[in-house]
Amino acid sequence: MKSVITAAAALVMAFMFSGCSTMHMGWTAMTGQHKLDDGAMEAYDKMFTKVVEYGDPARAMMNDYNVTLPADELSNEDIAETIKALAEEYNMRVTGDVKMYTKDDAKPDEVKHARILSLCSLHIAKIFLNYSRWYGGFMPCRIMLVEYGSGERHLVTMDMTLAIHGGYPLSEEMAPLAASVKKAMEEIPARAAIGDF
Repeated sequence: MKSVITAAAALVMAFMFSGCSTMHMGWTAMTGQHKLDDGAMEAYDKMFTKVVEYGDPARAMMNDYNVTLPADELSNEDIAETIKALAEEYNMRVTGDVKMYTKDDAKPDEVKHARILSLCSLHIAKIFLNYSRWYGGFMPCRIMLVEYGSGERHLVTMDMTLAIHGGYPLSEEMAPLAASVKKAMEEIPARAAIGDF
């Protein structure tokens, strides 16, 4: 009987603590929602749904673009050069190009090649840093080229939805600037993945 009571108490405590956290999160969202950007709740719901689905918070905050052409038609260097050319088209500056590593004997599910290209609009960066230095953690915007031993390649970049819509609405000056960076960081990797420049 004692063990049954102990088990029941443990279940009640587990429910209360997990339930309380969920209730608190819901209460905070509902009571503070009037202050938030109109897209905030949808953005957080989308991210949290991905976290539950994949168990990977990093995946939930990223956009992924599959490189569709084989390496003999579109090499890794071609992809990097495409990103650099497209950056100019979107009024972005390439602020870094780092080849992280290459492992020639990578297994099919292992990363064989990783390279990061950093892009930034210095004018927009200055405005956002003056608004909040915490935006500096998002700067510069990055596109990572990842190639697996199988030959599968992806371009990965941060989903900027939460950075734009996750808090209070941005000012009339900042909102279109943020939207232009978001557009660039979605369209540049999408186009580079198919060799479109």
